[in-house]
Amino acid sequence: MQKMFDPQTNYQNTRSNIGYVPLRDASQQDYDRIGFMSGLEVHQQLLTSEKLFCRCPAGVFQSDNEYDAEVIRHMRPTLSELGEYDGTALMEFRTRKEIVYKLKNVTTCTYEVDDTPPFPINREALDIAIRISLLCKLNIVGEVHITRKQYLDGSIPTGFQRTAIIGVEGELPLRHKKIRLIQLSIEEDSCREISDIGHVRVYKTDRLGMPLIETVTYPECVNPAEVEETCNYIRFLNRSTGLVRTGMGASRQDVNVSCRGGSRVEIKGVAHARWIPRLTHNEAFRQWALLAIKNILLERYAASSWTVSHTVLDKKQVKVAHIAKKDKIKKRAVAINLPGFAGILSHFLQPGKTFADELANRLKVIACIEKPNMTHSEDFESVLTDEDWMKIRSLLGSNEQDAQVVIFGPEADIKTAIETIEERCRMAFEGVPKETRKALSDGTTIFERVLPGADRMYPDTDSAPIPLSNEYIEKLSTGLPAEIIDRYHQLQTWEAPVDTYTYILKKNLVPVIEKIINDLELSPKFVTAFFGHTLKFVEGHFNRSADFRYEQIYDIFKYLKSSKLGLELARKILPVMYEHPNMDFQSVLMSINYKHCTYAEIVSRIEFLKQRFLGINTSTDPEARANWIMGQIRKLAEGNIDLRELRKALNN
Repeated sequence: MQKMFDPQTNYQNTRSNIGYVPLRDASQQDYDRIGFMSGLEVHQQLLTSEKLFCRCPAGVFQSDNEYDAEVIRHMRPTLSELGEYDGTALMEFRTRKEIVYKLKNVTTCTYEVDDTPPFPINREALDIAIRISLLCKLNIVGEVHITRKQYLDGSIPTGFQRTAIIGVEGELPLRHKKIRLIQLSIEEDSCREISDIGHVRVYKTDRLGMPLIETVTYPECVNPAEVEETCNYIRFLNRSTGLVRTGMGASRQDVNVSCRGGSRVEIKGVAHARWIPRLTHNEAFRQWALLAIKNILLERYAASSWTVSHTVLDKKQVKVAHIAKKDKIKKRAVAINLPGFAGILSHFLQPGKTFADELANRLKVIACIEKPNMTHSEDFESVLTDEDWMKIRSLLGSNEQDAQVVIFGPEADIKTAIETIEERCRMAFEGVPKETRKALSDGTTIFERVLPGADRMYPDTDSAPIPLSNEYIEKLSTGLPAEIIDRYHQLQTWEAPVDTYTYILKKNLVPVIEKIINDLELSPKFVTAFFGHTLKFVEGHFNRSADFRYEQIYDIFKYLKSSKLGLELARKILPVMYEHPNMDFQSVLMSINYKHCTYAEIVSRIEFLKQRFLGINTSTDPEARANWIMGQIRKLAEGNIDLRELRKALNN
């Protein structure tokens, strides 16, 4: 028996039917058509010596296998004051997860497990948060009120995070528009996840409790490029203070995306701003595709009368032994009939992903069944034969408009798995579920958990309000760095290469560049290109010493100018200084085999090289000859003679 249709063709057809456009080809008209809307929550660790509510050191990290003790916890939901359960709490409870925390004595104390009341808030962190809020043109609150925010995924052992709003209603002046800010908060960082396999999730606690700020924008970005620009502006603004941490994990962003008729979906764990355009583009079209699925289903079925049926597959009826991994855990295979879902399981959602992937990912997260955990009747590479599917349809009493799913996993998880499949399919009749999704590096996302409810914050009775006087705020407002938009315009004035802007702003290099230009009177175009091209190359190809500082580049140029050496020599000096910043310049010059020569000595070699060129090359092109001679003499000339003067001497 042949499949009723080709799932690959169905995938391509549904992609076309929803009007999917690849990111590289998308225009603003495409985003207006689907009602693209997005906002950001940018998290930035602050550069403090201690954590936010205890006196453990901040910024001391442990390896995955380096720990002194373990704490194990399980999620158990409780009723709120209104007699309701939080949806996220219920979902996490269904997973039956065992949460393991690996503790290191030097970075963890009893505060982290709520056995010790919080210390007074870290004033150093509070000062930094207020200064950054002022840069964001936020209105600073009169009193700081510490609240508790429920954290139900296990990444905080207490189940809540202490947080406080510092400023509200600000704005960011982007190049072509302003983006309004809802608020900036100061809060504790969560644990770092090590692994999440089956029913066991493991965290390490070195990052837990470190102070960070969260900057939240209104959903005013109307295309993916604007979201990335907004994210970069916030990151560059934070770094411009020199008061925040940098490096892997120090800055993370969550992106909220929706389309017209869709729902707010939060994409968590966006590690790099460059991921944002593809992630937001694909998420908006994923929602658009889910709305198309909703319309198809409602034409076929009334949501109120829709229900699934299932049957346990007997090995004698269908050969299912080969669809599950052979291990010590007893596996069970169950077939589920999905009425009216023909063509839906292979319906396009994201590049390379269909509605069936939504089901498989929920099985992984909620039922804790590791992939591969299912196959389905529209799976082009199904491990079951057409004959098997014919038997399954017969067992389930399916008709032509139905689709079938076969799930397989530990017997203890099957009940939750069946409920998960039915629950997600019922959601398809409603459109786009409100949920949190995990960002993947290929620009797609997978289900992570149900979106937490709005009423997840409540006052922290262990912490007294902190009044902020006008005098205190005015004191913190002095000495703030220039606005990022002003630095952007400064780079334009300097005629900096456009491809250097992001790197220079990301690394907060404008102050040291400005000092070099003003104090040493060097060409702004040359200096910005040196930082944006040469320094960037060195960072990508050499090992940085812990003692190297960007300010040492000023010292390099100052030495070259005072010694009357060519500035091009800085390109050879920088890699050595980057790895050995404590070397004196004479030693550095020796290490790069620099040889001092006079202008006359260098120019005197030109005639010899011209004759040699004629002896080894038949070309009569004077430009080819000049380029060859420049290549032969360049190493000797660098640092001794301006290369433009050398070129001029060649042409005479």
